[in-house]
Amino acid sequence: METVRLVLLLVHVLGFAALVGGLLAQVRDPEKRVTATVRDGIGTAFVSGILLVGVLEAEDASLDHAKIAVKFAVALVLLVLVMANARKPRIPDGLFFGLLVLSVANVAVALFWSPTHTFA
Repeated sequence: METVRLVLLLVHVLGFAALVGGLLAQVRDPEKRVTATVRDGIGTAFVSGILLVGVLEAEDASLDHAKIAVKFAVALVLLVLVMANARKPRIPDGLFFGLLVLSVANVAVALFWSPTHTFA
């Protein structure tokens, strides 16, 4: 089960890397849009995140459900916004930077909201 957890964690991280990378690749472009990399990145991260929580629950690991709820909510908002704008030829700059901020915020929640780390 540990191998499955690690593979899902890798896929989850790669999904967010594709999402953030796909957005950062367009920062200097005058017209922003939802690319296939962005769409597939959030889809991969969302599905693998749900599966990862399922595996962790099956292992009877003590999970921080508040953290999972926050990450799920942010990822769901990202997924809805990306899918709603996937076929549009361009998206407004405000939406683009909102997607970027939400993506980085979700990664920050994963990294910094952890009871095992001490930052002293």
